[in-house]
Amino acid sequence: MRPRTALTTGAVLLAATSLCALSSAQASTPSTARPLATHTPPAVRPVVTRTASTAHWTTQQVARGLEVRTGTVTDSKAAPAWTITVQAATTGRLSGAAAWAEVGPGAWADSTAGKLRADGFTPRVDRVDWPTYTDTPRGLMGVRVRVGSYGTQAEATTAAKAVTAAGFHTAVEWTGYDADQAADVENLHVAVIDPRTFAGTVSGTHDGNVARRETTSSVAAKLHSLVGVNAGFFVTSDSDGVQGIQSGLGAYDGRLESMSAGSRAALVLDDGGHHARVADLTSTAVAQVGGARYAVQGINRVPGTVRDCGRPGGTPSTRPWQDVTCHETDDLVLFTPEFGAALPKGAGSQAVLDSSGRVVSAGARGGSVPAGGSVLQGIGGAADWLSAHATPGRRVAVDESVKDASGHRVVLGKGDSIVSAAPTLVRNGRVSIDAATEGTVDPQDLSFGYAWANTRQPRTMAGIDARGRLILATVDGRRAGGSEGFTLQEAAAFMRSLGAVQALNLDGGGSTAMAVDGALVNHTSDATGERAVGDTVQVLPRTAH
Repeated sequence: MRPRTALTTGAVLLAATSLCALSSAQASTPSTARPLATHTPPAVRPVVTRTASTAHWTTQQVARGLEVRTGTVTDSKAAPAWTITVQAATTGRLSGAAAWAEVGPGAWADSTAGKLRADGFTPRVDRVDWPTYTDTPRGLMGVRVRVGSYGTQAEATTAAKAVTAAGFHTAVEWTGYDADQAADVENLHVAVIDPRTFAGTVSGTHDGNVARRETTSSVAAKLHSLVGVNAGFFVTSDSDGVQGIQSGLGAYDGRLESMSAGSRAALVLDDGGHHARVADLTSTAVAQVGGARYAVQGINRVPGTVRDCGRPGGTPSTRPWQDVTCHETDDLVLFTPEFGAALPKGAGSQAVLDSSGRVVSAGARGGSVPAGGSVLQGIGGAADWLSAHATPGRRVAVDESVKDASGHRVVLGKGDSIVSAAPTLVRNGRVSIDAATEGTVDPQDLSFGYAWANTRQPRTMAGIDARGRLILATVDGRRAGGSEGFTLQEAAAFMRSLGAVQALNLDGGGSTAMAVDGALVNHTSDATGERAVGDTVQVLPRTAH
């Protein structure tokens, strides 16, 4: 079935809501019935002017200091279609395995196009440039080779069989996902929380169990949330750990529940969200028994298994790598009371601690975390250290630290929370995307991260404007009925157009969800419906249960 397509960044920005331009009175006046009223947002200076773009926005005053805007932006000049992409053979830099890339070198493209013509096909060759990331090359990324333009996916799939039979590796794709093509529809939701007038709280939450997946809307309904969005990256497969646990930094109500995957973007919500900021954060922890110390490399994850990498000693990399699972042979992991699943079993040892940190038992890995207590599990040298020092009756102290890129310690207290993902989108009022540093693209391996970062996807974004207001935004994507989503570059430009001076990309794709008054308001992309996720950000009324 042919999707009803999407649009360019310029078209989105042309109609985006300039949240900075809202008056305090407009932003904070509540409506008793909470009507969804037609509203035309103030004009925004577009990055690209497209006179064919039109927008329709509605505004819902959910509570004093909390507004939700819903927008549909269309571009009548957009004309995406189904096509056949001929992929370039390459080698994954991390895995060393054979892989396929959307784009390849110019010489490969010329040779491939010549072979296609010789076989009776009519190829087109397109230049693909790097987006304006802060840490990747400028100019040419590579060259893309495609064949045909079709009205339906079925037609393109049938035509692709002949190209494949001629010896080419093909993929059937929708050009509305291309960054260099216009998108004809984007469906957007934007929530703005003004801490000066909003009486409730904003918190990152895993709803009491870091080893459980729940949909954003179900958590919102349970907590009587006014607005909720999905938050950080999490484990989705048993082969990568325990499903639901975060693959990056997570802290809820002042307690660190997962460790950072290298230095990555995080949304810090202090004092119940009354003070919010975006920062690149790292975390460390050390277990100490008497004078003996050992580095803790994980919290609430399977020892030896590190989703998204980014920890010392990990292979194949100690840097963050999106959706890659690294491994460690020497690993000490802390499990907190929030880990509600059975403890991992396997080689190594563990020490079970009571609420004061005193060892109540030691031995093989397994069982569960005692109420109010914790458990340390080790493999390799960490297991030997535990066996030698964490013996019954002794006290183990675990010192945890979270720091920003300047080395300043982030002090966590009651009511404070952190959710993290990648990459940073806006820094100091400017679009600033460190996609390679945060492990979402690799300039040396175009088979890695291209679709994730450089093509349109559903996205969830968070930012803070110059007035200290928190912005939570979603864009639908991969929709057969319209709305392709954003590239990272488009996501950053959109957040900047809303007045964000700081912003980050949260988890997206099938995880992207926004709930208002406990009900899902966006169209999620998974065929099975709203995806169960790890943590969420919830905007709670003062009287929240």
